[in-house]
Amino acid sequence: MGSLASGLSRRELAQRVAVVPQSAMLPIGYTALEVVLMGRTPHLDFLQQEGAKDRERALDALARVDCADFAHRRVDELSGGERQNVVLARALAQETAILLLDEPTAHLDVGHQMTLFRLVRELASESNLAVLAAIHDLTLAALYCDKVALMHEGRIIAIGPPGDVLTAENIAESYGARVRVLHEPSLPSPVIVPFA
Repeated sequence: MGSLASGLSRRELAQRVAVVPQSAMLPIGYTALEVVLMGRTPHLDFLQQEGAKDRERALDALARVDCADFAHRRVDELSGGERQNVVLARALAQETAILLLDEPTAHLDVGHQMTLFRLVRELASESNLAVLAAIHDLTLAALYCDKVALMHEGRIIAIGPPGDVLTAENIAESYGARVRVLHEPSLPSPVIVPFA
């Protein structure tokens, strides 16, 4: 970014950072395309309407998250997973260098969780996009993150590659939970299993 966020205007910040919240409040009555077009706002002048380029970027973002087929459906008619993909598309249409994800898979089934994280990894790689995600599912974090920071009460306990950070001891310190961390050659990353 090259500058402190506190020194940026809201518009400048929105041109640099997009956010996918855990539970986005989407406006009732708007179509998926209209919601995704809202991501173009930081690139528009005051009271400027979206143009053909903005519409193209929004449609591309919807296609990227496999939602092009319901671009003209109202968001209040979509499933929870579809709505979350629309929110991700809105963030992609914003065209920022940084993407913040706050528990983006909280209301998704395991298939949609994996699809979303695979897509985010692809985007990060293709677009040189920096992604910072808050994830409570430690197995998902191990599978899709290059680096993790395990925190407790605002303090970082450990930071580094998932295999180094996600140990039973660190997890016990952070969460107060007893877990087994499975490392098997057939698995691409550690699997965290709670036990009583």
